[in-house]
Amino acid sequence: MHNFKKLDIWMKSIDLVTEIYRITNTFPGIERFGLISQMQRSAVSIPSNIAEGSAKSSNKDFGRFLEISIGSSFELETELLLGFNLNYIDSDIYNDLQSKISEIQKMIIGFKNKLE
Repeated sequence: MHNFKKLDIWMKSIDLVTEIYRITNTFPGIERFGLISQMQRSAVSIPSNIAEGSAKSSNKDFGRFLEISIGSSFELETELLLGFNLNYIDSDIYNDLQSKISEIQKMIIGFKNKLE
């Protein structure tokens, strides 16, 4: 078992969730049950699956949860692009968040590979 609170991937993912909540709070109200909800849920799923997987008794099981976390990060990446295309996010914020998501994806994949 791993202490998820000490994992860099979990800490960076928590920071990303916080930023996603701040950004989506600026979206138009019409997106409340659409893109806002979807982005927040996929963002929260990243550290949540890392935390849940860390409690599993085998690295193989943990790896499955890391795969879900990676999938959620790709989902968030897609939703972020939609927010940008709809002009809800300016290019500087988009590029910054995109960079952070890519870094987290690389970290999760690297960590997963170490577990195998």
